[in-house]
Amino acid sequence: MKAALLALVAVLMAFACVVPRASAATQAAAHPVSTPAPATRQVLVMLRMPSPHFRPDGAYGGGYTEDGTRAARRRVARDLAATYGLRVVDDWPMPAIGIDCFLMEDTGTGPVDRLLDTLAHDSRVAWAQAIQDYHGLAEGDPLLPVQPATHAWQLPALHRASTGRGVTVAVIDSGVDANHPDLDGQIKLRRNFVDAYPDGAEAHGTAVAGIIAAREGNGLGIAGIAPGAKLLALRACWETAGPPARCNSFTLGKAINFALMSDARVINMSLGGPRDRLLETLLDAALARGVTLVGAADPAQPDGGFPASHPGVIAVASDTQRAPPPGSLRAPGTDVPTSLPGARFGLVSGSSYASAHVAGLAALVLELRPGTTPARLRADLDGGARIVPAALASGAGQAGSIDACAAVARAAGACFCLCPSTTTTASLPSPRPPH
Repeated sequence: MKAALLALVAVLMAFACVVPRASAATQAAAHPVSTPAPATRQVLVMLRMPSPHFRPDGAYGGGYTEDGTRAARRRVARDLAATYGLRVVDDWPMPAIGIDCFLMEDTGTGPVDRLLDTLAHDSRVAWAQAIQDYHGLAEGDPLLPVQPATHAWQLPALHRASTGRGVTVAVIDSGVDANHPDLDGQIKLRRNFVDAYPDGAEAHGTAVAGIIAAREGNGLGIAGIAPGAKLLALRACWETAGPPARCNSFTLGKAINFALMSDARVINMSLGGPRDRLLETLLDAALARGVTLVGAADPAQPDGGFPASHPGVIAVASDTQRAPPPGSLRAPGTDVPTSLPGARFGLVSGSSYASAHVAGLAALVLELRPGTTPARLRADLDGGARIVPAALASGAGQAGSIDACAAVARAAGACFCLCPSTTTTASLPSPRPPH
């Protein structure tokens, strides 16, 4: 076990410097910067080199200064550029194959293919070609094997049935790093509802967002529970030196209202505090609209605190919490690898992150069965809950660890995980009525 933890720490440290940290201005942008690069009009033009100068045993630093004809080839390149409406951008001698490679940019608007054909028929040119793009072939998510949901929820099997595609999940939290490589393209929009503290990428919100919808199979980090879902990153909290994040009635109210006006199907609230009339009214309005609400259960409050204890909200406790509130569900919430600001990854623990798991799971169900009401979805999750011996021993018999496969199987109408061979859709246990 110790060796496995040390290996995990080494992997996380390696990922900490995968991508440079984005600037504060970029992190605070309303939309992630993921626009495709403009179509290139650059071409490569090859000019022949005299062969006697290349010696395989000789030192070559790229300048090929022994070649006295290079200046002449540069003049030829400039003449070609002037003739065909090109601009010389760069060049590099390649004596191993006897050519000097010139990178040129087409300044015209005609078809590049026609330009290349014209260049190919110029006797001064060995050949000309378009410049091609390539990409690495890394696959998978390196931290997937150590994600608790990989084993407890059979996450790869869940994704064979659903990824949450087409479902919008509102993350009401601190600032999300929209430029994190594992969240690239996952954020539908980002809004800041906190005026008193500067906007920016913050740890709690970024970690929650990663657990819900980190990209899958991109060769980086983790896989989100619902990688096909799109996130509304709504900053209603700010981070200080004290608790992980602070919010207030006004900032939360603005964010919940925005989520409702933006047609969010799921709202995740990994936060807790006192009951509030404004927020209760907004939550009731969300439930009336068919929005699934997920809240983190506060371990310091017997009832899980607010908003988790509000009627209709799915309260979620960490699977290692000794005495979860009655009516709450358990989900992975201890040593969970996830995204952190500045293209980093790290381990997090707490009911905030258990709640994020269930918000993602709700998105999986809603892709398969879009018309599912909040009460039906809660019943599906509760019907797939397993009462674990530790919970019984601690007197928390009313809280169960979610059987994610059973919950999603009901929505899919088929068993696709490691189910007993005799299990059929008809024999799946009926969900218990919602609390």
